[in-house]
Amino acid sequence: MKIFKTKFLSLGIMAVLAVASSVYFSSCTKDFEELNTDKTKLTTLTKTEFPYLFSKAQSASSYAFWRYQVAQNLFADLYCQYYATSATYFPSDRYVIRMDWMRWHWTPIYTEAVPQLKTLLDQTDKASAENALAKIMWVYTFHRVTDYYGPIPYFKAGEPGRTVTYDPQDKIYDDFFVKLNEAVTVLKGKTSEKPYGNFDLVYKGDVNKWIKFANTLRLRLAMRISKVNPAKAKTEAEAAVAGGVMTDIADDALMVKSLNGSDFNGLSGISVWNEFRMSASMESVLKGYSDPRIGVYFQPASNTGTYEGLRNGLTPAQLGIAANSNDNNSNVGERWVRGKGSAWTGQNTNPQNVMHAAEAYLLRAEAALNGWSVGGTAKDLYEKGLETSMRQWGITDAAAIAAYVASDKTPIAPGDQQNSPALSNIPVKFGSTEAQQREQIATQKWLALFPDGIEAWAEFRRTRMPKLYPPVNSENGDIPQGQFLRRIPFLDLEKNTNKAAVDAAAGLLGGPDKASTPLWWDKN
Repeated sequence: MKIFKTKFLSLGIMAVLAVASSVYFSSCTKDFEELNTDKTKLTTLTKTEFPYLFSKAQSASSYAFWRYQVAQNLFADLYCQYYATSATYFPSDRYVIRMDWMRWHWTPIYTEAVPQLKTLLDQTDKASAENALAKIMWVYTFHRVTDYYGPIPYFKAGEPGRTVTYDPQDKIYDDFFVKLNEAVTVLKGKTSEKPYGNFDLVYKGDVNKWIKFANTLRLRLAMRISKVNPAKAKTEAEAAVAGGVMTDIADDALMVKSLNGSDFNGLSGISVWNEFRMSASMESVLKGYSDPRIGVYFQPASNTGTYEGLRNGLTPAQLGIAANSNDNNSNVGERWVRGKGSAWTGQNTNPQNVMHAAEAYLLRAEAALNGWSVGGTAKDLYEKGLETSMRQWGITDAAAIAAYVASDKTPIAPGDQQNSPALSNIPVKFGSTEAQQREQIATQKWLALFPDGIEAWAEFRRTRMPKLYPPVNSENGDIPQGQFLRRIPFLDLEKNTNKAAVDAAAGLLGGPDKASTPLWWDKN
């Protein structure tokens, strides 16, 4: 693990200083260096520089290389139990929140994504495709921030000032829907254009794919608020589907990654460090289902040649048991890292997963169970979601996919020192009761979202499914043993530099500024 040090200023000042921050997108890097020779002053920007700003915002929002670890892997990835910590020096799996690490979830967004997007929103024509794409990226970027903390600086983000106010999460979500609707409305009339061209790290300016991305994001956010505001959720979900969501793996959003500026695929870059392994929850489900994706998501343990996982929340002493060593448990799959033992090589230029059609189908399946009009039955959409996820990961044998969809297999006990039971008793085959169907949809969405732990943790908090194992140990005084962490408290960084705003924000939570306080949309 490698943490880089820097100095921190208030959000408003950082926003001004960061507008001209560097972009390191492949061949664009050399040209952009000239724009960044003095990082203490703003550079005069013209339309020629706008594509560079968009690239930089996209890259920052994906948390490249080591930032991925301290923004996502040590927190959301563990909380959703894709992985468990295998390193004895990391307390995160026991719900200890290191604020000096967590700031790297926050700072890149407010210094390297928000100023760039704010510039594009302010300086491009509101009726342009470039403006529309900036709106979509604004929503995508911020939904991954607010769903960690709740209230955040949003409406005045990117504006100069030493104090930047926090906004309530319900108002932020309202604006998400407005921006996505505005963006899609504009883009429908711009389908022949290529906004930002190859500087667009996801779709290379393909407007039709951005329309589907925006609508799928709108559907995701609609389902997020389905318990707190079901009427609005229904309206937004149905509008998203009617507008056209992702339906094929050709629609999938993958972000270009590069060795330039260490803009690595985040998961690839950190998997060589031998600090986490497959979780027992993943082992129970993937092995129990004989899920073909297990060989894509993970690799057999170096010592055993079998797929093995760890319970979350083990103490250093428990991790010291031989069976819990790295060599006896499964690293992530060869798409991200190759090797064995202590010798691993990251596949650092593989594209980073952003959003996929499989998720859209499973979101629609849940919406159909709610009785909403989303273009299919819950069963058909569920089964199509499973098929699409398989094909996304290169599993194309139609007979194998059909056998999986019809399987009566259930999760198994992982056989660990904790004598953990099977995670659940639900099969893959679509069930006969609504309760079973909801758990199946949520479980398969958890599998399909891999490796996006930020989204998977948000969905777990919303649905409480799959029924994950409680961490074996909790060392967070606000989270009693057997309970799950609900949010990230406001950062010490912000308390030190934006104190008045943070103090006011505490009143927007509906509870104390603790990890046990649920977010606005979390009604469990």
